Amino acid sequence: MKIIYGPVPSWRLGRSLGVDPICSMEKICSFDCIYCQLGKTKTKTIERKAYIDIGQMKEELEKADKKDIDVITFSGTGEPTLNSQLGEMIEFAKAFNFPVAVLTNSSFLHDSTVRSELCSADIVAAKSDAPDEETFQKINRPCCDISFRAILDGIKSFRKEYRGKLALQMMFIDANKEHAERMAGLAREIKPDEVQLDTPLRRSAVPPLSQTEMEEIEKSFEGLPFISVYRKKTSRTVPFDIHETAIRRPE
Repeated sequence: MKIIYGPVPSWRLGRSLGVDPICSMEKICSFDCIYCQLGKTKTKTIERKAYIDIGQMKEELEKADKKDIDVITFSGTGEPTLNSQLGEMIEFAKAFNFPVAVLTNSSFLHDSTVRSELCSADIVAAKSDAPDEETFQKINRPCCDISFRAILDGIKSFRKEYRGKLALQMMFIDANKEHAERMAGLAREIKPDEVQLDTPLRRSAVPPLSQTEMEEIEKSFEGLPFISVYRKKTSRTVPFDIHETAIRRPE
């Protein structure tokens, strides 16, 4: 597999050139979210290690066509912060003078080393799909003893340290749509630069909420700097390798 893929159209980030720090045909993640577009997590782990050859990553990124992109994004076939070399990869990507984003499920934000690595990124989108432990376990199905409190405290700690753009990504489905008010309350505590209200419009084992349902959820977030998936238009992009992109972004 190639490590660099895309560019892909992102409703949150624009034309995004992807860097996959896990790069596995079978998803490796600390969560097994019920809505994930990549399906079930085959390897659920909290082991941080060098999942890819960083030399290959650097070579591919240097050669990748960047003339029609808005951002370089670390995401792909698993949780990016599982890669112990993420900090070095972010620093390398920044040399190309594009904003560098990381999409994370927040499972390692309790770790000061990971927070320090992420502080180098221009944009960090941190997942928060639940207002309590029961809902967190039901939706995100975390590895080992990862708790809702650890996730929340980790995001709050990162907010205090981070000087870039912090986005809070919230995926709404039937299992949590009744908790929108409580989740908005958590967002007000965290004070992110942006709240991303999403529902699974791409392939998923869980159906998306309707536009009407999402508009009702938006009411709970009034006064917060939110964007919502049905209201945003995506930029058109042509990936340089459709197969590699489809592995990470199945339709």
